[in-house]
Amino acid sequence: MTVAAYDDHEVALLFEEIRGAYGYDFRGYSRSSMRQNLARHMAKARLSSLAQLRGRIRSDAGAFAGLLEDLTIRVTEMFRDPEFFAALRRLVVPLLRARAGLRLWIAGCATGEEVHSAAILLHEEGLLDRARLYATDLCPAALERAREGIYPAGQMRGWGESYRRAGGTDSFAGYFTVAHGYAAIRPELIRNVHFAGHDLTGDEVFGEMDAVLCRNVLIHFDRDLRAHALALLGRSLPAGGFLCLGSREQPAAHRHLYDDFAPAARIFRKRAAAGAAP
Repeated sequence: MTVAAYDDHEVALLFEEIRGAYGYDFRGYSRSSMRQNLARHMAKARLSSLAQLRGRIRSDAGAFAGLLEDLTIRVTEMFRDPEFFAALRRLVVPLLRARAGLRLWIAGCATGEEVHSAAILLHEEGLLDRARLYATDLCPAALERAREGIYPAGQMRGWGESYRRAGGTDSFAGYFTVAHGYAAIRPELIRNVHFAGHDLTGDEVFGEMDAVLCRNVLIHFDRDLRAHALALLGRSLPAGGFLCLGSREQPAAHRHLYDDFAPAARIFRKRAAAGAAP
């Protein structure tokens, strides 16, 4: 029996179990995305019912860690959507140069590919030394891999092509040390990156940012949770700050707070008259 065959009540019971035992709230996530991720986890764990799964995570924190990783899994890669990074380099970076210090928040950073892409871009533009990047995610296992910055070497060729399409000006391979089939990002590229746990469903902002990258995260939320997350992200942006979303995402109910800075690349700029996001 597939997870898709379970009714909403059974899925809701699982989410309540998770919220009560571990504090993670998945009630506002897209049920279709959650069902797909649950099906993958159930097959991997060789479980036949959500009741079994609830019992397992109730008594085993390690089992929950595996479930959390599967529930929050997202497709990510270096320089994903090269057109976005090209627009960031061409249109946003020139406006950031005059600022004494730069603060960027990469929300929902998963295993770090987007963080490392942003770090490479800022390095090439001469801004990395005075930038502080805050990379956050709710999954500890994903954050640990992001901190390590180690990827299968076989992915480098495809990522290198995306890097070139994004306007890369150097040798992509030169940003990594390759050994034993893996590529590790050079440590100096992430010395100004702060990795931390953060949950867009319940945590608050932790500082004022020049730009927020929250790409391909909101598509996994329902309408109410998207509105909540957008309000949260907006509170971290002053007037003139940049909100960067995924290729299928919009500011939605908060649209009036932003100007279309580079709409094709889903880059929006906080309006001077907008004030704080509600």
